[in-house]
Amino acid sequence: MEFSHRSVLLDETIAGLEIKPDGIYVDGTLGGGGHSYEICKRLSDKGRLIGIDQDAAAIEAATERLREFKDKVTIIRSNYCEMKQQLNSIGVTSVDGIVLDLGVSSYQLDTADRGFTYREDAPLDMRMDQRQTRTAKDIVNGYSEKELYGIIRDYGEDKFAKNIAKHIVRARQEKPLETTGELINVIKAAIPMKVRAVGGHPAKRTFQAIRIELNNELGVLTDSLDTMIDLLNPKGRICIITFHSLEDRIVKNSFRKNENPCTCPREFPVCVCGNKSKGTVITRKPILPGETELMENKRSKSAKLRIFERE
Repeated sequence: MEFSHRSVLLDETIAGLEIKPDGIYVDGTLGGGGHSYEICKRLSDKGRLIGIDQDAAAIEAATERLREFKDKVTIIRSNYCEMKQQLNSIGVTSVDGIVLDLGVSSYQLDTADRGFTYREDAPLDMRMDQRQTRTAKDIVNGYSEKELYGIIRDYGEDKFAKNIAKHIVRARQEKPLETTGELINVIKAAIPMKVRAVGGHPAKRTFQAIRIELNNELGVLTDSLDTMIDLLNPKGRICIITFHSLEDRIVKNSFRKNENPCTCPREFPVCVCGNKSKGTVITRKPILPGETELMENKRSKSAKLRIFERE
């Protein structure tokens, strides 16, 4: 299947970067190269774009899409959590802008055998980096009931998490759960019929939870934000697009902390902790898709863009 992914909040992200023609920019979630293509169009011969992605299909697709800019593009297969090390390895110590478009690409969702979708039956996979040996199947069949309950509650925010975990454990005692279809049937049985009739797909939250756990998505994001902000040159910007409240909360809190890192008690007349601001939160409220984008791309519905500028 051809790699396809419609870049969400594309115009808003490009505007938010305030691209300098001679600057160095990093797309930490390269995907099909949508954001990178628009960045490259605005770069001079001295400008540079470094694209990072852990998905081999994304690397192949983006390489082809950005071929016309090959003299100013470097593509690296890695996780954005290794951004600093990867940049250092090619002689880059600071950059003028960073983009992250988090979540799952349209290609990953639409390619059934990747195991991300709950709309088709496929092996329980969900790996963003297929070099990884552990899959969703290992989590579903290997985690204890308590562990399953914890991730479905915390990462899926599903109020039926306890019952879903119980049903998974009960079902796998008869035989291991091998496919998305088998897992969906178990989840459906754990959710009351009247709830299934009015809510979204009953498996959506559980699939999200397993995917986040398998790929350590929230941990990677939390551990990387400070480092990425430190990589920015003065007036450099980082633009991050999130797709659920857990990611958005992490980004919002990190940006606020980097803007105002003071730990002194409020009653202190002056700051004595010595922590200095790294920059400014540009988006006090997240930027959301407009009506046109929402009509043209349903997957943009939950997207939020936040921007931080280095001091």
